[in-house]
Amino acid sequence: MNWLRDPQAIYAESFATIEREAALDQFPVGLHKIVVRMIHACGMVDLTEDIAWHGDVAQAAASAIGVGKPMFCDCEMVRSGIIRRFLPQGFEPTCTLNDPSVVALAKDMQTTRSAAAVELWKDKLDGAIVVIGNAPTTLFHLLELIKAGGPTPAAIIATPVGFVGAAESKQALSEAKIHVPYVTVLGRRGGSAMASAALNAITIGKEWT
Repeated sequence: MNWLRDPQAIYAESFATIEREAALDQFPVGLHKIVVRMIHACGMVDLTEDIAWHGDVAQAAASAIGVGKPMFCDCEMVRSGIIRRFLPQGFEPTCTLNDPSVVALAKDMQTTRSAAAVELWKDKLDGAIVVIGNAPTTLFHLLELIKAGGPTPAAIIATPVGFVGAAESKQALSEAKIHVPYVTVLGRRGGSAMASAALNAITIGKEWT
């Protein structure tokens, strides 16, 4: 079989294809790389039809990382997909889903572990980066906290996926007047790879001081 073997050529052709086929002109310059990486993560150029955003999420997230603010992920798959070599030395994303206290906390709150895990972010959530790629309940509870006057993150990347609550949670984000820069994918589509790809698009090539 005749197939492309050069990794750099594969990489270049993949992104060239996205540039040719996706409707990218509708997005501001600061969002362009994020959209391209999100499409690359799922292989769907029509993803552009469902991407919603507010503010300059790339600048907000990069600034927060640059001053050492934490990064919270809703699941280990999102955290694992974030490329460490493009982050400042020693910077480590946090996932509290498997914290020993979460099971009891979820039972007490009568909610999911994913929502309960957000409670463990509160002390450091102000000015942080939130990356959600799996659980709609994470996004729902985050929005509840913010609307109740709780700490406000610097940027939100939200691509929870699925058939129950995913579309609704992202619609709630797009309609919330919380003045936090964000990027999301409306509807059922999403996933951890897409969320981490969006974050990686922000950090690749950055020089941290």
